[in-house]
Amino acid sequence: MTQFRTLDDAAKTSGGLAGKTALVRVDFNVPMEGGRVTEDTRLRVAIPTIEKLRDAGAKVALLAHFDRPRGQRVPSMSLRPVVDDLEHLLGAPVRFAEDCVGEEAKAMIADVDAGGVVLLENVRFHAGEEKNDPAFAARLAELGDLYVNDAFSAAHRAHASTEGLARLLPAYAGESMRRELEALDAALGKPQKPVLGIVGGAKVSTKLDLLKNLVGQLDRLAIGGGMANTFLFAQGVDIGGSLAEKDMADTAREILAEADAKGCEILLPIDVVVATEVRPGVETRTVLAREEIGDDEKILDAGPLTVEKLVKAMALSRTLIWNGPLGVFEVPPFDAATVKAAQAAAQLAKSGALVAVAGGGDTVAALHHAGVADDMTFVSTAGGAFLEWMEGKPLPGVEALRTGRAGCNDA
Repeated sequence: MTQFRTLDDAAKTSGGLAGKTALVRVDFNVPMEGGRVTEDTRLRVAIPTIEKLRDAGAKVALLAHFDRPRGQRVPSMSLRPVVDDLEHLLGAPVRFAEDCVGEEAKAMIADVDAGGVVLLENVRFHAGEEKNDPAFAARLAELGDLYVNDAFSAAHRAHASTEGLARLLPAYAGESMRRELEALDAALGKPQKPVLGIVGGAKVSTKLDLLKNLVGQLDRLAIGGGMANTFLFAQGVDIGGSLAEKDMADTAREILAEADAKGCEILLPIDVVVATEVRPGVETRTVLAREEIGDDEKILDAGPLTVEKLVKAMALSRTLIWNGPLGVFEVPPFDAATVKAAQAAAQLAKSGALVAVAGGGDTVAALHHAGVADDMTFVSTAGGAFLEWMEGKPLPGVEALRTGRAGCNDA
């Protein structure tokens, strides 16, 4: 893996971290309702980095965004409600600055002791953040001695606090960022072969770049969800009233041909679960995918033969990368294939037989639904950044951390 400086490297610099101020980019864009945090995963994943810096005697100034204020100060998009939850998780006081730049922010950071934590107000209250304005990045840089990016989920954005700031201060990957980069490298950078991919979801069009990138890197690729219907249709299968992008049939055939040319075996559903509507308890049929499906029936899940073949493919693989469910998992009984496949992957991962890396919002929800999220090798909550990484696109916030690049990171 291309090297990134970590907090361990920062501790070895001249004078170490004691007495220095670390500007830490975190992702605190958490679900809120009525001014209260309703799900604190993104707060919890930032704790190891904050604690490591505190233990080393550094001051910690946290940079984050919330929602899309588009360069305006929107009171309902303030980060202030995060403070109580963060204090609870840290077991230590957290000061809140009403702005992320300027004299008030400077004064508050100066006022805390070594090991103190300050949460700065929403960086997106300033138009310069999303524009990656050098002048705004310079104002941020005035607040600290070093920069730590611990927000992989925001790394696909070239913003001032994710990319510009890393050009102005010694830059390091935080603990969450480090774990993410190591896991992704294990999945597609230098994976143990054979490598199996699972890609699900509704539309081929939204994952076109992803599919084209993966067929050149994987040994096998299983396609599920609504996009599998498009591939079946492209092969002349009557899919009844199933969701499909029929105008993408030519593209699907091109992907199948490219996979064949590059030696990537495509696994499409052998059998499917169909029903006339999507609701719990509806009457279903399990049929072979290439047999007759009624005009009013919809393919809503993969069948048991498909799952069996997928589990066998997992057993033959050393690495699995998963993005997207195999069916409409939110509505039982159409969760069966996703749950069974997830449980099989988790069991192999726990035994050490498989490196299983998964990511994407629906995928994370599906793994939690199956009760196996904690048993996978790594589960990324990054969403868009995870998808763009799978597509083979460079992520600005990651590129800015690479050692060997031009700029202050080489100092």
